[in-house]
Amino acid sequence: MPEPTVGTATGTAVAADSFHGTAVAADSFHRTAVAADYFQSYSVVGLLAVVGVLFVAVAFGAGRLLRPIVPTPEKLLTYECGVDPVGEGWAHTQVRYYVYAFLYVIFAVDSIFLFPWATVFAAPGYGAATLVEMFIFLGFLAVGLLYAYKKGVLEWT
Repeated sequence: MPEPTVGTATGTAVAADSFHGTAVAADSFHRTAVAADYFQSYSVVGLLAVVGVLFVAVAFGAGRLLRPIVPTPEKLLTYECGVDPVGEGWAHTQVRYYVYAFLYVIFAVDSIFLFPWATVFAAPGYGAATLVEMFIFLGFLAVGLLYAYKKGVLEWT
């Protein structure tokens, strides 16, 4: 085992490698280098985030400084799709449209889980367990669809 000696430039402990004739840095130097590389990769992400925030701030500031400010009564009116506002601002909306959209989102998002399942199902050793888990998952979806059907949500009247 080589004797550790003190390096002349930095004062760190080094060990002489008799096989290659070089000095091997201590483990603390290696850990410091790894930590520096680790935080350097995050500094790039942080720098990009700062540049993005500055870009948005400059764009909003330029828009505020360059836009014409000439308020007129017509500009202060509520504008929606080119139709003059008549009556109250409250309108009755059918809830069933939202229910259909909500059901679609639920089943679309749940169907996304089928793709990773297919890749894991093909892996050796996971076939039976993955198949059982997927049928449990599809069972929950079927129960939810049956519940929506029993409540009459899927009937368009």
